[in-house]
Amino acid sequence: MFPKASDTTFKNKLNDQHLGKTKAFEKPKPAKGKAEAHFSLVHYAGTVDYNITGWLEKNKDPLNDSVILLYGKSSVKLMASLYPAAPPEDTTKKGGKKKGGSMQTVSSQFRENLGKLMTNLRSTHPHFVRCLIPNESKTPGLMENFLVIHQLRCNGVLEGIRICRKGFPSRIIYADFKQRYKVLNASVIPEGQFMDNKKASEKLLGSIDINHDDYKFGHTKVFFKAGLLGILEEMRDEKLAVLIGMVQAISRGFLMRKEFSKMMERREAVFTIQYNIRSFMNVKTWPWMKVYFKIKPLLKSAETEKELANMKENYEKMKTDLAKALAKKKELEEKVVSMLQEKNDLALQVASESENLNDAEERCEGLIKSKIQLEAKLKETTERLEDEEEMNAELTAKKRKLEDECSELKKDIDDMELTLAKVEKEKHATENKVKNLTEEMSSVEESVAKLTKEKKALQEAHQQTLDDLQAEEDKVNTLTKAKTKLEQQVDDLEGSLEQEKKLRMDLERAKRKLEGDLKLSQECLMDLENDKQQSDEKIKKKEFETSQLLNKIEDEQTLGVQLQKKIKELQARIEELEEEIEAERAARAKVEKQRADLSRELEEISERLEEAGGATSAQIEMNKKREAEFQKLRRDLEESTLQHESTAAALRKKQADSVAELGEQIDNLQRVKQKLEKEKSEYKMEIDDLSSNMESIAKSKGNLEKMCRTLEDQLSEIKSKNDENVRQINDIGGQRARLLTENGEFCRQLDEKESLVSQLTRGKQAFTQQVEELKRQIEEEVKAKNALAHGVQSARHDCDLLREQFEEEQEAKAELQRGMSKANSEVAQWRTKYETDAIQRTEELEESKKKLAQRLQEAEETIEATNSKCASLEKTKQRLQAEVEDLMIDVERANAMAANLDKKQRNFDKVLAEWKQKYEEGQAELEGSQKEARSMSTELFKMKNSYEEALDHLETLKRENKNLQQEISDLTEQLGETGKSIHELEKSKKTVETEKSEIQTALEEAEGTLEHEESKIMRVQLELNQIKGEVDRKIAEKEEEIEQVKRNSQRMIDSLQSNLDSEIRSRNDALRVKKKMEGDLNEMEIQLSHANRQAAESQKQLRNVQGQLKDAQLHLDDAVRASDDMREQVAMVERRNGLMVAEIEELRAALEQTDRSRKVAETELVDASERVGLLHSQNTSLLNTKKKLESDLVQVQGEVEDIVQEARNAEEKAKKAITDVSSYYLLNDMHFIWP
Repeated sequence: MFPKASDTTFKNKLNDQHLGKTKAFEKPKPAKGKAEAHFSLVHYAGTVDYNITGWLEKNKDPLNDSVILLYGKSSVKLMASLYPAAPPEDTTKKGGKKKGGSMQTVSSQFRENLGKLMTNLRSTHPHFVRCLIPNESKTPGLMENFLVIHQLRCNGVLEGIRICRKGFPSRIIYADFKQRYKVLNASVIPEGQFMDNKKASEKLLGSIDINHDDYKFGHTKVFFKAGLLGILEEMRDEKLAVLIGMVQAISRGFLMRKEFSKMMERREAVFTIQYNIRSFMNVKTWPWMKVYFKIKPLLKSAETEKELANMKENYEKMKTDLAKALAKKKELEEKVVSMLQEKNDLALQVASESENLNDAEERCEGLIKSKIQLEAKLKETTERLEDEEEMNAELTAKKRKLEDECSELKKDIDDMELTLAKVEKEKHATENKVKNLTEEMSSVEESVAKLTKEKKALQEAHQQTLDDLQAEEDKVNTLTKAKTKLEQQVDDLEGSLEQEKKLRMDLERAKRKLEGDLKLSQECLMDLENDKQQSDEKIKKKEFETSQLLNKIEDEQTLGVQLQKKIKELQARIEELEEEIEAERAARAKVEKQRADLSRELEEISERLEEAGGATSAQIEMNKKREAEFQKLRRDLEESTLQHESTAAALRKKQADSVAELGEQIDNLQRVKQKLEKEKSEYKMEIDDLSSNMESIAKSKGNLEKMCRTLEDQLSEIKSKNDENVRQINDIGGQRARLLTENGEFCRQLDEKESLVSQLTRGKQAFTQQVEELKRQIEEEVKAKNALAHGVQSARHDCDLLREQFEEEQEAKAELQRGMSKANSEVAQWRTKYETDAIQRTEELEESKKKLAQRLQEAEETIEATNSKCASLEKTKQRLQAEVEDLMIDVERANAMAANLDKKQRNFDKVLAEWKQKYEEGQAELEGSQKEARSMSTELFKMKNSYEEALDHLETLKRENKNLQQEISDLTEQLGETGKSIHELEKSKKTVETEKSEIQTALEEAEGTLEHEESKIMRVQLELNQIKGEVDRKIAEKEEEIEQVKRNSQRMIDSLQSNLDSEIRSRNDALRVKKKMEGDLNEMEIQLSHANRQAAESQKQLRNVQGQLKDAQLHLDDAVRASDDMREQVAMVERRNGLMVAEIEELRAALEQTDRSRKVAETELVDASERVGLLHSQNTSLLNTKKKLESDLVQVQGEVEDIVQEARNAEEKAKKAITDVSSYYLLNDMHFIWP
């Protein structure tokens, strides 16, 4: 790849190109105990050192030496010429571009690992967990906000949240939206009329008072922005609360009216009882009533005896009736149990038989269709046979014509024999004259011999041309027949493919229709459920039915468990069907490949036919010329009778051979046709099975959708509870909103930075799009280049093969010429013999003449055959030369294409240079931002210097304020002891202020004494001198203590970097305290206030500087990320190029594998044909069973309809029970809420 390259040259290049020019590239510092680093790169997370030893060797793909030696010893000349016997260094250099067979290189390892990773990702559903570091000091309970936000920004979480806010994250299907939010405005959707779910949801959303820009309508779903669903849920909850309140009011009114009617009935009954008691109390004291009371039981005694007797009789009758009724009840219960068992058995049998019937019907339909298609194919084959019979009839007619011509020729031969006899008689008469005319005869005979030779040569050439013409016509006919048959097979295959596609489309249409019908039925079910709920409100009056409904609910739960089991089984069945579908797709792909191979063979045959047509046209023109000559030489046909007979026999043999070959071809084609028809029937059977499976899957899908809806309703209830919890959380969040007001400024700054980032990302996306377009162009050009190179290689290979054939033909031609020379020498010998012995033996000469003529004919035939072969070889040579010239033109075109590709590559390099300029501009912007960061850092250093100057000023103040050094030393001790916490510093501040006030009072007293008693000044000065001496001593001690305190504080600063803000505040407080002591005792309060103000201002400045520093660091991080992304993209482009080259090589290997698989498929075809025979026998048995099952179907369908109706009734009862129970529990809950 890089001549004379090494690790040091790579290092020098990196240093020359990047050291001092790019900020990210640095020279590493020598570290003790670590590996040597050659260069280091500055990332946003820190600097990373790199060691480049062995990089070039790792990136090479060397061939193994043993493999090169094997290639050099190969029997193939091309391989041996590519890898000649040479030292191993040269071989490795030559074969460095090819892959090693045994060594596993870095690129192959990377490709394998990447392939494994991609297969794992495709086979699983990965979920990524974001791990964030709260702080760098590993202390619990501590959260560094900037660090967490930085990690979220790097991970892309903030960008994802922003995109989700701007987009439409939540979406709902129209039917679900209509069902859930119809409560908000039920008057918009009229009851009893069918309305499309989309139109209904559009009307609903249009009638609700919300922002209409926060939602969009799709083809099947409504899309909402973030927060709108929460608003809709709140509106729904409010509406439901109002509706539930109304229901509660109505139910309470109903119950109170019921109680009121009962109270009125009780009141009327009490009034009637009171009236009767009053009237009885008034009447009971009358004497007549007393007599009536005494007589009344006597009158009733007789009647009671009669009534007792009647009661006894009735009692006995009732006993007997009861015993009979109980016996009947037991019998009926037993019958009911047996009937239920029989019913369940029958239902199971009906289900299994219905499934079997459905499968059988589908198979029968498929078989009928295949039968129709086979009948159509039979008709086509019969038509083809009729055409072939017509062709045979034509050939027989031609044969008869040839026989007639042969008979005519025989007649001519007989005439010639008669003439010969006459000539012999005349010869005997003219023997005397012959002696005189021998000299004349010799000359005449020589001329006659020459003419006969020429005539025979012309006749043999004519016959050979006729034979070649007939052979070529036969070949053309056979090729045309084969072509027509192959075209018909291709048409049949295409027709079958189109039929399969039509069947697939019909199945999909039927599926869609069924889904539409399902949706309509579901909507109808919803309407029916609404009507049912209205009717259930009336049925709620009957309280005694609740126990029965609870028992039914338990039964339905058991049914639900059974249905869930069935759903799992159906899911397993669906997975199996998907696997079968994938297998069918693979088989279909194989069939399409076979079809492509057949189309290629057809094209090759058509090309050969065109070439043969060109050759025949040239030969026809030659034949016309020779026919003109043949008409002149027809007079000499007397001597050519034997040749005609031999040619007629050869023609008959050729005709018989051609007829036999045609028959064999017809038989082979019929076998192939039968195999293809059997395969087609198998595929149709499989398609029918798949269609039946699809229908069963659709049924199971409907059941699953019902279950999903029930689960979604439960989910909606859970969501409503969750929304209530969310509301409570929002209320708590309202309290937190006061604390979040301080983050407003940061959010504004963040929005500005995000806008900048969005602009940068837009630019980046535009650049990436341009890069991708360029990559596509490069890939297309590389593909074209590879295709041209492959074509050139194949053309060269064909040229080599044709050259070898040409050399072989030349050798054959040389051998034929040798045979011709031998024949000519023999002819010369016979001529000499004829000239010497002609006068003595005329009869022997005639016989020898005939023999010579025969031998001459044979020799001339061989010569003409060799000449024809030579002519054909010359034609092939010319054709090959033309093809070579065409290939050279193609090579020149490929070179031109390569030049164009090089030009495009140069243009791409120019574009890359422009991108590099843009990158450099981005780096310049980076440098500007870095300069700003440096200026900010200089300002920070200035602040630190001012801080150190303040510390120095403190020390000077300490020296000047020797009078107050004792108090300062106490304060510094307190600061050293309480430097960890601010609270203790504030306590020390209070003590200093108290001492200050005491000192101020003492000073005021001292000033008064100075004004009134100047005589005491000297005494005070002496005391002050004594105090100064003591203070100097204490200062020396305290300075040592201060230095120790400084060391301790420095250690504390190093260990507590995270608590910098608190330390700065404590230091500022210490500065305030120290600055207070600088001036006189009279100005202590003023200096304290100034120090406080200065400290506050410095803290504000520090905060502003820190914020600016953070912004600058963010800019820096973004710029570094952009540069890293650009580098990664360039590396990805290079990797993709490498992967594309590897994929091309793999595709070549895959082509070879497809050829092998084609051969395997041909063997499988034979097995498939045998299977088709078995299936045909099964088909006949299935047709017989179908007729029997159709009669049973009519009986079973009635029973199935009854069972389905019973199941629907059971489902309706279960739904009623569920609604009753839910309303009952709702009422109980409402009663609990509103007692």
